[in-house]
Order: sequence, then C-alpha cells, then structure tokens
Amino acid sequence: MAAESRPLRYFVAVAEERSFTRAAGRLGIAAPALSRAIRKLEAELGVRLFERSTRVVELTEPGTVLLAHARPALEALDAAARRAMRASAPHRSVLLAVKADADGGLLEDILAAAAAEPDAEPVAVRLCGWREHTRLLRTGEADAALMFEPYDPGGIDADVVAVEPRVAALPADHALAGASRLRLADLGIGPEEVGERAERDIGDQGVHDLAQLLALIGLGTTMTLLPRSVAARYPRQAVAYVPVEDCPPASLVIAWPERSRSRGVAALVRAAAAVAESRGMGASAEASR
Repeated sequence: MAAESRPLRYFVAVAEERSFTRAAGRLGIAAPALSRAIRKLEAELGVRLFERSTRVVELTEPGTVLLAHARPALEALDAAARRAMRASAPHRSVLLAVKADADGGLLEDILAAAAAEPDAEPVAVRLCGWREHTRLLRTGEADAALMFEPYDPGGIDADVVAVEPRVAALPADHALAGASRLRLADLGIGPEEVGERAERDIGDQGVHDLAQLLALIGLGTTMTLLPRSVAARYPRQAVAYVPVEDCPPASLVIAWPERSRSRGVAALVRAAAAVAESRGMGASAEASR
C-alpha cells in the first residue's frame, strides 16, 4: 500500500514545499531521485504537473487538480490502514473524540448507556482540541466524535443528539451582567455569527481550553456565547451567564466517518440519542417546543 501511494506522496510534498530540495529533505530522499519519480509520474499521467525554474516550482493547472484530489485520497488511504490495524487488535474498542468541557454534560451517561447496548464494544475516550474532531475521524484516529456544531462536514455523517439554549458569558461587572435576559443586538452579535463565536474568540485570544477562556472573560478581556450546560457545570464568581432569548440553540452531534459499518459505533450513536432524550435535550424534544 505504501509503495503504491509513494508517487502521490512525493507529488504532494513537492507541491506543498514548492521546491524539490525542500521536499526531498522532508521525505528523506535525494533530490535527483525525487525529480526522477515526479517525471515518471508525469509520463504515466501524460501531463506536466510542475513548471520548473531555477528559483521556483509552480503547479500547472493539471497539477492543481491532482493536488486537490491527492490529499483526500492519501488521507483516506492512511485512515483505512489505521482502521484495519485496529480491527485486527486482540482487544477492539471504539475511539470517541471529545473536547473536554464540550459534551453537553452527557458523556458519562452516554458511556454507561453504550455499554448496555446489545452490539456494544468498549469505548475509549480521546480528548482533543477545538475543531480537531473531524480531522481525527477522517484520518482514522477516531471512530466517532461528540461535538457541537459547526463543524467541517466533509467525509462525515452525523446525528443531532441534543439541542440546548446558548447563554452570554460576560464579565461579572459588565453593564449587562445583571439583566434577566438579553438579545443578540444587545451584544452586537449577528445571528450568522453565533455558531462561530466561541471558536473565533478562542482563536483571537490564543487560548486553548474553556478554563482559559472563562478566566479571560472574568478579567474583562472578552465575552462570548456558550451552551447552557457550560454555565451549569462551570460557575465562576467573575463570570455572569445571561440567557439570550433570540439566540439560535447549540446542537450537539455525534459524528462518524462516511461509510462506517461499525456496530460498536452504531450502538454508541443509539446510546447518545437515548441519553439526550432522557434529559429532555433531544432533537425531537426541541422540535416540539
């Protein structure tokens, strides 16, 4: 498998580095050997992939098209290899990617319910960073993920398992902190910004987790929108949580790779939906309100 994919890996390295010398160093091979491999690939395809000069290597139009398809193809190949190796392990388990503090407060109950499912497999939790879930699914480093929308849906299937209101997280001494409820306009936030707000705030502030974000809010550095479950689980004296009446709800999904046929994953999905319904957080419960 590795040998068959090698020409594409060589091509992607040159395309990303824009240099045969740098790509060769990255791949651990000699530059002349890399150049010969690329020329052989071009001959097999009957197209020129790169425009070469003494200073720069640029993709041609066919090269640009190949790069767009080569990256996901190699990613899928690597993911298949990882899943095949895990399937052959003596003690199989379902790897569930979860961001700490972003499970709607349901994780423990979901794991317990999943263990009781007829087709259950042991579930191992892999803690991950913001927006890392789908990458882990696509690369085969996770079998399922529990995460809030929005997310990159490419190559991913998902079910909404829980829906909950969002609240504004404000410094306790903010002028709006004492309000019984707010509207998005009070916060200067448009409806189209809601799904991205917490992730953008985290990126702008350079923090890595919820604890750091809440600390910055308490210091008056920022404010954001968070699922109501966060407010219930992480009270802070320096942070005020205020309902926002016209804010779209937060949707918690359980996701898995497209074309997955894992019975263990299916059991986990059923368990997640059942737990959310039992808490009154399920998608059907929200639709009936």
